[in-house]
Amino acid sequence: MFARSIFSSYYRLLTGAFLAFAVFVLAGCNEKAAKTAAPGRPVLVATVHYAAETPERSFVGTIRPRIETDMGFRVPGKVARRLVEVGQTVDVGQPLATLDEVDLKLQAEQAEAEFRAATGVLAQAGAAEQRAKDLRAKGWTTDAQLDQSRAAADEARARLNRAERQVELTKNSLSYATLLADSRGVVTATLIDPGQVVASGQTAVRVARFGEKEAVVAIPETLVGRAKSGSATVTLWSDSERKYNAKLREIAPSADPATRTYLAKFSLPEADDKVSLGMTATLTLADAASERVAKLPLSALFSQGSNPSLYIVDDSGAVTLKPVIVKSYDSNSVVIAGGVNEGAKVVALGVQKLDPAQKVRVVSSLSF
Repeated sequence: MFARSIFSSYYRLLTGAFLAFAVFVLAGCNEKAAKTAAPGRPVLVATVHYAAETPERSFVGTIRPRIETDMGFRVPGKVARRLVEVGQTVDVGQPLATLDEVDLKLQAEQAEAEFRAATGVLAQAGAAEQRAKDLRAKGWTTDAQLDQSRAAADEARARLNRAERQVELTKNSLSYATLLADSRGVVTATLIDPGQVVASGQTAVRVARFGEKEAVVAIPETLVGRAKSGSATVTLWSDSERKYNAKLREIAPSADPATRTYLAKFSLPEADDKVSLGMTATLTLADAASERVAKLPLSALFSQGSNPSLYIVDDSGAVTLKPVIVKSYDSNSVVIAGGVNEGAKVVALGVQKLDPAQKVRVVSSLSF
């Protein structure tokens, strides 16, 4: 009985010692784990992005050819054939449409007949003039008869000259019955059909010349100066990744009475085959003289009796204090002109309590 009591006391003592050792070991492990997993100070950051101090302005426009010609017949008549369709490519001298040539041919034949008659009259008048000169030289006629013969010959020569010009005009009119393309381009509109009677100069076919293309936009009056002196780029809605340099070619001298905007045409010297006529585009205007600045939260600025600075956070969580050039201040932001690189991450909140030797942890938001 005494031995069992001694054994029981020994067992309880051994169990207590083991438990105490286990508690000590666990406490040491927890302390080491706490030291290892101690997180850095959470901070909010803002990314530095430099942009023009004067913001860019964008406008919607359309792609148009620089030269688009309304072509029409130079003589009136009835349309016999239309030889082209919208979207068709035409070359120089290619027929576009023709008129009925019956009346024009009759006019040409009439002019030829007049020319032949004038030629005969001139031959007769010339012979009479020569006879009058010979008779006057021999004294068998008077000066009045000579003058009369000379006037008749002059009139016959003038009539022949007039008939000759009439023949040329009728030939030209006959050639005008065929409408020819005067440049290489694409047909954008056809405004006539066979059987239609057209007047001289009436638009029959509209042809856009191949060559330089341009973007046409409406500019408000407050930005006319920037359109003239600034830089411009154009992006297509069908390909927003590609930018084309644009140059102002023409701007309307007066504003549109309805919209109070000025129609501006920007040439696209770098336009390729992807830039098709009629496409919708976005024209962006930027002030060429505008300084590039970055806008950051005012709480990110650190200044304690020294130059204004920002805390820069690197990928490892270390922070570095860098002085910056302050351009201006707003109610809730500061505009800097330099000192930090594009894309740098700066601490945006609590910079007065930040220790440069302390590691930080970037978070998207702070919760308490």
